[in-house]
Amino acid sequence: MQAIANFSLISLLDTLVSLTAAFILGSLIGLERQYRQRTAGLRTNALVAVGAAIFVDIAYNLNGAGSAAHVIAYVVSGVGFLGAGVIMREQGNVRGINTAATLWGSAAIGASAGADLIMEAILGTVFVLAANTLLRPIVNRINRQPLDVEGTEMTHILYVIAPKPQQKHAMDVVELVLEAAELPSRSLDITPFGDDDIEITATLSAMSIDGSELERISKKLLQKGFITQAYWSTSTQG
Repeated sequence: MQAIANFSLISLLDTLVSLTAAFILGSLIGLERQYRQRTAGLRTNALVAVGAAIFVDIAYNLNGAGSAAHVIAYVVSGVGFLGAGVIMREQGNVRGINTAATLWGSAAIGASAGADLIMEAILGTVFVLAANTLLRPIVNRINRQPLDVEGTEMTHILYVIAPKPQQKHAMDVVELVLEAAELPSRSLDITPFGDDDIEITATLSAMSIDGSELERISKKLLQKGFITQAYWSTSTQG
């Protein structure tokens, strides 16, 4: 009968408002992640926000603000394990850190909603979305700038195989494709590849390049009839 004793229409409506706010705001963040086809998308961010809101709301209803503060501390540490699950290492690149940070933000927004701080939750959503959208062009432009130092930790190399008679044409095509993608090359080298072909090695200057972008570049080069192979690799130093 404890369930009946604990029932309160006002408390239930308050919980409904908190969870609805967490669901909507978490979904807004997840929608941006889903659009960019990230590991944690629409459902994951919505669930993290709602889950955090549920825990905080329960603690608030049972023991007040002091208990809710303790639960929020556990949410902050607990969501770290979830974030670690979306971080992966792929061909020398560590991916998913931004997605993990976004999940952390979704948990904070859910906790705010669960504590009835709806306006704070809305403001938090605006800033998380701004970090994932407004800052993206700035980050991309910085990452594409040529580096002044040679000893970078990450080096991206594009390899293109073409017949020897097409050497100059292949060089021009590689330069044009990289220029169109706004990926400057630190060096462009040619070495023999067997008896009849040459290998063009383009070492890219950008610090951070998405592997999917290099895949698109490789496929675009392969569409040229005279290029027989186009692939890429990433190497790490020190």
